[in-house]
Amino acid sequence: MRELFRHLEGDRAIWALVAILAIFSFMPVYSASTNLVYVVGNGSTMGHLVKHAVLLSMGFAIMFAIQKVPYRYFSGGSVLLFPLVIALLLYTLLQGVTIGGANASRWIQVPFVGVGFQTSTLASLVLMVYVARYLARNKDIEIQFKESFLQLWIPVGMTLVLILPANFSTTAILFCMVLVLVYLGGYPIRYLLYIVGVALASLAFFVLVVKAFPDAMPNRVNTWQHRIENFSNSDAEEGYQVEKAKIAIATGGLTGRGPGKSIQKNFLPQSTSDFIFAIIVEEYGLVGSFLVLFFYFLLLFRIFVAAKKAGTVFGTLLVIAVGIPIVFQAMINMAVATNLLPVTGQTLPLISSGGTSIWMTCLALGIVLSVSAAQDVTETQLEEESEDPLSVLQQTRDR
Repeated sequence: MRELFRHLEGDRAIWALVAILAIFSFMPVYSASTNLVYVVGNGSTMGHLVKHAVLLSMGFAIMFAIQKVPYRYFSGGSVLLFPLVIALLLYTLLQGVTIGGANASRWIQVPFVGVGFQTSTLASLVLMVYVARYLARNKDIEIQFKESFLQLWIPVGMTLVLILPANFSTTAILFCMVLVLVYLGGYPIRYLLYIVGVALASLAFFVLVVKAFPDAMPNRVNTWQHRIENFSNSDAEEGYQVEKAKIAIATGGLTGRGPGKSIQKNFLPQSTSDFIFAIIVEEYGLVGSFLVLFFYFLLLFRIFVAAKKAGTVFGTLLVIAVGIPIVFQAMINMAVATNLLPVTGQTLPLISSGGTSIWMTCLALGIVLSVSAAQDVTETQLEEESEDPLSVLQQTRDR
């Protein structure tokens, strides 16, 4: 075990927080999986627990491997991967699959594995790295709108357009994260106002076209409309989910019913993924939910520390680009469970079941650790040089 810890690079606090959230996830996932077993009739509770353990193990393997990669390689990698993710998004939009009897045009089936893969999560990660790369390469020059429109906003727009028909929530979150990143990267605010205006106009045009030609392409505009209209309507399907989540939260009290003793898990759809936070509150109460929230905020703090300590502009922007969306997604998941936002379909990172979410979260955290590890190496080299007598003599001779 000590030998394994020796190979863990980067911020050890991030490793510890990820491990805490992952270990904790086993209890609510195991408890909530009874809904899938006894209500839906899908597998066994132990089978779902083993599957979750395997997916987490693969996620940690991804994180361990990515932390070893020098983070400068991710800059060029985003350019090479961008055409691939565009092709995957287009393929996903054209075919999609049916999962659990529902239309899931945001998924593709991985050959020979039998696991669904949500391509929009990979595309979001690659796009954020690409944007960080662009901002870092243009940090010392005055950005011109025409040039940035071609090199930055056309790729962003292509990605968003291909994600939008099947997944509005991911599109909206990704666009907001891009805006935050380019603002922090020094992109002129007056140009951002143009981009926001174009985006809103494009969204309105898309909705009008879909309403005029509803059978022209696969879309979920009616679903978006219903979710907004039924935000507080308990008679609708989404309202039913939120109503059960609110009951779970209300009955949790201060310390909860206890592990595995949730009642609403038997009635709440998506209890192992989208609404797992409601199960956590019901079983572990206000204390447990605040601990989960605390760990996510602590993770956000360590991400900011890693960004501040990064030795390059690209390193700083890269950590912000891939790290902040993890915590932002967690906040959205909790807000949906507490009826502060309409249903979005966003999972709780590192806790909800689901392979794509776990893998992409671990991939993003691996990138953060890669940047943090590079800074640790630099600091170690500086300390060694300052303590090396030959280095001191060489510096004296140079003077």
